[in-house]
Amino acid sequence: MKKNSTLTILVTVLLLSGCATYHLSTESLLEQFANTHPETKRNFIIAFPLIFPGSVTGNSLTEIKVLDDKNVVHTIPVTNHTGVRITKKDGTRKTFYFDTLLIKDSTINGKKSHFVGLDIKPIKLDDILKIELQR
Repeated sequence: MKKNSTLTILVTVLLLSGCATYHLSTESLLEQFANTHPETKRNFIIAFPLIFPGSVTGNSLTEIKVLDDKNVVHTIPVTNHTGVRITKKDGTRKTFYFDTLLIKDSTINGKKSHFVGLDIKPIKLDDILKIELQR
């Protein structure tokens, strides 16, 4: 029994320590998106012996400057695993993939999946309370 509880604690610590959460302001996001453009990204899921291709339109950022919980600036790479959680002023949250985030006409759009193309409901920039990134 002790061996199982030790293994459970070890796995939990490894999972929790592997994900860092950062934040940035709406203004910082807009500044960093100033020179980006939409691009098509291609992804593949390999479930041997099958391969499932997918494509999604997203932003062209390869890295982004963010702040940690102590407000220290970090530059993190943007990958297809980078997640973003936007908290609106009414308390609701939207979570989706950061590399699919696009800003157009003062709204943020993005996708919950790289393969199915599930769009989030557009979020007005004025409605944003907090932006968090997780890698």
